[in-house]
Amino acid sequence: MRVMGMKQHVELESREVSMRRPRTDTAAADFTAWVAARHPALHRTAYLLCAGDAHSADDLTQQTLAKLYLAWGRIQDRTQIDAYARRIMVNEHRSTWRRAWKRREVVSEQLPERPVPGREYDGQGDAVWRLVQTLPPKQRAVVVLRYYDDLSEAEIAAALGISPGTVKSQASRALATLRQRVPDHPQIDTPDDRREAR
Repeated sequence: MRVMGMKQHVELESREVSMRRPRTDTAAADFTAWVAARHPALHRTAYLLCAGDAHSADDLTQQTLAKLYLAWGRIQDRTQIDAYARRIMVNEHRSTWRRAWKRREVVSEQLPERPVPGREYDGQGDAVWRLVQTLPPKQRAVVVLRYYDDLSEAEIAAALGISPGTVKSQASRALATLRQRVPDHPQIDTPDDRREAR
């Protein structure tokens, strides 16, 4: 597998897609500039939606960018590109976890190497993230979009194609589940633990 930088990958992907659909130089330049600015944020969202699986996050990000590129000329309101990209990403993620082949277990003679946690996570952050990964996909998507991407309930509802009331109920259920599991987790300090330590 050839490893390449994000800019090289976008240029390669742009060339491949442009063979199927002609683009103006201006539109391709606009798309490339938008990707260069927004790729890290899109990839972080994909990583969180994919429950920390970096390879699935890479695939989801590329699927999102490919679909966005094909629709680039049809997007009238350029201020809504981020919302449109998130909607594509959530829909692609939803269709991925619904596919039967995704549920198959892969048997291996040797266990893969364990990824090293990034520096941005301390012990508690990593422990909380492991709890978030246990949430059902729709609840996890709501939590990621609300508390990580800092979207409003209306923006989440638009991205997921659900009502704002469903966003509220999914967030409420997710937070209740997380609150219930936190006291039992040895790596997470609760407010009561901090008061007792004083």
